[in-house]
Amino acid sequence: MTPAELPLAARATLVGSSPVRDILALTSRPEVISFAGGLPAPELFDAEGIRAAYDRVLAENAHRALQYSTSEGDPELRAATAARLTARGLATEADDLLITTGSQQALTLLTTTLVEPGDVVLVEDPCYLAALQAISFAGARIVAVPTDDQGIDPVALEEIVVRERPKLLYIIPTFQNPTGRTLPAQRRREVAEVAERHGFWIAEDDPYGELRYSGEEVPWIASVPAAADRTVLLSTFSKIMAPGMRLGYLRAPERLRRACVIAKQSADLHTSTIDQAAAARYLSDRDLDAHLSVVRAAYRERRDALLDGLPEAMPAGSGWNHPDGGMFIWARLPDGFDATQLLPTAVKHDVAYVPGAPFFAGTPDPASLRLSFTTHSPEDIREGLRRLAGVFAMVGAAA
Repeated sequence: MTPAELPLAARATLVGSSPVRDILALTSRPEVISFAGGLPAPELFDAEGIRAAYDRVLAENAHRALQYSTSEGDPELRAATAARLTARGLATEADDLLITTGSQQALTLLTTTLVEPGDVVLVEDPCYLAALQAISFAGARIVAVPTDDQGIDPVALEEIVVRERPKLLYIIPTFQNPTGRTLPAQRRREVAEVAERHGFWIAEDDPYGELRYSGEEVPWIASVPAAADRTVLLSTFSKIMAPGMRLGYLRAPERLRRACVIAKQSADLHTSTIDQAAAARYLSDRDLDAHLSVVRAAYRERRDALLDGLPEAMPAGSGWNHPDGGMFIWARLPDGFDATQLLPTAVKHDVAYVPGAPFFAGTPDPASLRLSFTTHSPEDIREGLRRLAGVFAMVGAAA
């Protein structure tokens, strides 16, 4: 048997590549205006402040910064992260946290420690693609929970819970990926109460919560008393500091958190020592909230440019939402349109988006699409929409 014939594990053959990653590869030409990637704007990174943090860490204690470190994470970074969460309304101690290599690893550690092959994991429909990958790799049976314009439907959730007896619910309540929706406070309480009644874990992913441009803050599910002992909060510094540092964290009850520490030891021993130390130094020396106010102002302008231009760009009968924050607008073309089939034509005209269909764990909606607004100036957004309008007009004329 040749190496090419040697079998892989079933999980490696059953889980496909991320369509978003594949689209990003197709749209890497600089002339393409891409609404596809959910990326922070690189020109808004505080490169000077981050460089100063690395310089100071290496100047003051290079031996420590370049050495192995504990699996739980840098104590100073955990303390600073706990202080930020507490200031935002979720009382947290440093020992409540595990630092991870991005929040994607936090989800992988969670599914590793909680999910047996065949266990049911519930997800919003549509759902974040990389979460579907991580959950699938754990061997779970993914069951979609219906959503509406306000997010997950708690009544439908309870009906499915009674029928399926899930181990875990994965949810992004604030500025959800891909839809940009925010789950109202009342629904968050209802989700927490369903979990309490029926005994399952909640993975509350919050990568976008600090990117709010309008509206009022909504408390975490983790802050609802009914769910406090069964909710794991996942988050990241990728959207507010720099994704290349690959820093995330997991906040969980002690028993589960300890299991995740052991799983992390088997995965990578610990997250990069120097990157953690630099992040801790940055949080100590710089005013991240002041920097975020600049980022939010820029993103708000870009969101508004996209929303302002959609009425002329989209075909008659289309619809879209108006998110209060995050990075995405969720749109739907009229019945009969297929966003996946239209994408190659759009790319030929130097514009791109992500079709919505791959985000669905249940029945996909071929007319849906996700538009990201963070990485382009308002001028580029307007030009991208002009190109997109040309694509839709051409397709409409052909029909």
